[in-house]
Amino acid sequence: MGIYENRILPWLIDAGCGTSPIMKQRAKVVPQASGTVLEVGMGPGHNLALYDPSRVDLVWGLEPAQGMRRRAERNLATSPVPVRWLDLPGERVPLDDGSVDTVVLTFTLCTIADWVAALAQMHRVLKPGGRMLFCEHGLAPDPGVQAWQNRINPTWKRICGGCNLNRDIPGMLLSGGFAPHRLEAAYLPGTPRFAGFNYWGEALRVD
Repeated sequence: MGIYENRILPWLIDAGCGTSPIMKQRAKVVPQASGTVLEVGMGPGHNLALYDPSRVDLVWGLEPAQGMRRRAERNLATSPVPVRWLDLPGERVPLDDGSVDTVVLTFTLCTIADWVAALAQMHRVLKPGGRMLFCEHGLAPDPGVQAWQNRINPTWKRICGGCNLNRDIPGMLLSGGFAPHRLEAAYLPGTPRFAGFNYWGEALRVD
């Protein structure tokens, strides 16, 4: 892994994913987590302070990037809930079937290369009746914005660690066996429209 991927990119993601508009979005879903939680793509640990320790027993933090885990150290030190690292990609979740009460996805689905396999793993480890809490940016509804997303995406993806601007988040969740129980969507204030259309809410495991 080069200097950019191990040093510069984690710093960029830490800064970009910790802005005020994005933190407000995280705060809409993360406090609802309960029981044993699997957070996929924990990154630098922006969500940790948002977990409710009276509701959460343990957070499994899935994060394959060493640079991101290193940047998470300061947030781990003040975490209100216990955290255990899983240092594998989202396509490989080393947990037992039905062992998780809540899956948390915040600004993660955009980067997973084999998202079909990753969602299958999340479905496998989530208990029947378990919940997925999600907050993701993705494909905008406006054709003009979509055109810019598609145009920019190849360069954006190379610079931003595999992040895609134009993924159909609700469609991906449905195809992965998760039915949105509550879904909201809007452009986030203070962010570029091509990167600022956000989906958030709750999805239930469908068998």
